[in-house]
Amino acid sequence: QVHLEESGGGLVQAGGSLRLSCAASGRTSFTYGMGWFRHTAGKEREFVAWISWSGGSTDYADSVKGRFTISRDNAKNTVYLQMNSLKPEDTAVYYCAAGSTNSAYRRENVYDYWGQGTQITVSS
Repeated sequence: QVHLEESGGGLVQAGGSLRLSCAASGRTSFTYGMGWFRHTAGKEREFVAWISWSGGSTDYADSVKGRFTISRDNAKNTVYLQMNSLKPEDTAVYYCAAGSTNSAYRRENVYDYWGQGTQITVSS
């Protein structure tokens, strides 16, 4: 089992920045790719960003490309999501997820473990 815990959420004004962290514990010796998703009430949970185990590959949703950066520190078993130039439409609960696939990572069902989520609210 892998336990994921997000932190760093909160309230920020439009144009501001936040950095989310996702700390993994448990069987972290597995080589997991890590994804960030977000969910807004009334909408489906959507893919935000993904990073491979090595950190050598990343991918982003078009809506956040150029504003968000995903990174990881495997020595600390932690993945980060740096969010800049935040917009009100970025308001959501953000989840990190761990999966053993390096493909189809935009799909929720390829992930094996999920965090509990952290709320981001961007005020206009």
